Amino acid sequence: MSSKRSYRNHRNNPYLIDDLLVTMHRSAIGVIWRFRTEIFTVLTAGIGGWLLARSISLAGVLSVAIPLLAFTLIHPVSRRFLIRRIWCIASRHRLQKVFFETRMHTRSGRLSLILRIHPTQVGEQVLIWCRAGICFEDFEAHTGEIAAACYAREARVERSKRWAQLVTVDIVRRDTLAARNVVVSGLALTPRQAEPGTNLDAAS
Repeated sequence: MSSKRSYRNHRNNPYLIDDLLVTMHRSAIGVIWRFRTEIFTVLTAGIGGWLLARSISLAGVLSVAIPLLAFTLIHPVSRRFLIRRIWCIASRHRLQKVFFETRMHTRSGRLSLILRIHPTQVGEQVLIWCRAGICFEDFEAHTGEIAAACYAREARVERSKRWAQLVTVDIVRRDTLAARNVVVSGLALTPRQAEPGTNLDAAS
């Protein structure tokens, strides 16, 4: 029998173009597009700092940048704003990784487009444009993988009521309605668990 690889029924075999997909996924253009926010931030900070250093001095730039960074990290509002934006960037990368690893891409290797991602009270909300060949049911079947990849508690998906190609993914990291201090009722305690002198009415 010939050891030559058979390519029969190639339409039902998604593994033939894996090498090509890996090459496209890790190409320079793909990397630049996925890291566009980080690249834009670094270039803006670098060019702004260089222009400011030319106007005054490097010591002057550091004397302004260090206190500003310290204030951003110390102040609760600015720190919360920064942390939530960092989570948005991390979630976008993790979602793109899930799309690739779970084969939620087209046969030509195109991933779904993340149109918008913004923080919410419980995590992040992502608006995704599905490519041809990908639908809402694909995301619904991989909510567990999405939650695990984004380090979240759970992931919820919702289909657009008007456009079938638009899918909203809610990444839930925290439950704002959960009780922080759980008070155990004294009625649930056994006589051995109830200590002498404990006011069960106050505990309940």
